[in-house]
Amino acid sequence: MSTADLAWFKSSYSGTQGDDCVEIAVTEQAVHVRDSKAATGPRLVVGPGDWAEFVRVTARG
Repeated sequence: MSTADLAWFKSSYSGTQGDDCVEIAVTEQAVHVRDSKAATGPRLVVGPGDWAEFVRVTARG
């Protein structure tokens, strides 16, 4: 599956004005993260376990 075929969605914490948006696409093998203002730019790709740990740690504040 190419990254163009991924089902991207905006983070619930993204701004409502269209700025500072992070988009996520989840597959069985990885979580893809990109800046919505640069959709064809670089992406961060992490494993599901690493993403779960990132969310857990950041949720603590």
